[in-house]
Amino acid sequence: MSYRTQSPFSFTEKELFDLALAWVTLSVAFALLLSPIHLGLASVGRFLTMIALSFVTVGVGFLAHELAHKVVAIHFGQVAEFRADYQMLFLAIMSALIGFLFAAPGAVYHRGRLTYRQNGLIALAGPLTNHALAALFFPLFFLPGILGQVGQMGVWINLFLAAFNMVPFGPLDGRSVLEWNRAVFAAVFVPSVVLAGYVILRVGI
Repeated sequence: MSYRTQSPFSFTEKELFDLALAWVTLSVAFALLLSPIHLGLASVGRFLTMIALSFVTVGVGFLAHELAHKVVAIHFGQVAEFRADYQMLFLAIMSALIGFLFAAPGAVYHRGRLTYRQNGLIALAGPLTNHALAALFFPLFFLPGILGQVGQMGVWINLFLAAFNMVPFGPLDGRSVLEWNRAVFAAVFVPSVVLAGYVILRVGI
């Protein structure tokens, strides 16, 4: 498939499999972190509810984040496709079991010539999409019942994904953004960390 005709909404079977596997694994990892049934701190019902909530909130946040990378990469003439990192998926589950979460399930790989600015914008697209989703979930934040839970998790998880991916380390988005523009990096990273921390304290996650 030529990079000039590739659609951001076309997926190979391998890509769809990797996206689905990453979605399921991240949802289970978040459920283990927030309802640690393995430590006897959550009932089976609560754990299953958390998995369902994670499928909605983590699934939307993760898929939109990766699709944003792909859309911008293709816009800049790249051939782009998501690939799961199976070792990182295993690490996500193992880290959740001991009380923290390392959420780097894979990445959108692209090939073609890029400037630092273009590479930075591709990287930035994912975290900014998570910020937009947090804003969309926010109206549900203070509602009672299941809708309130969806809102709280949707806001927190998307802010977490934005903050985590903006860390300037290894293959994470923050490194590419920092290499391109320090001011843009600070403008996105600092609010992501502050807002994610506030929601954790506010909700008691």
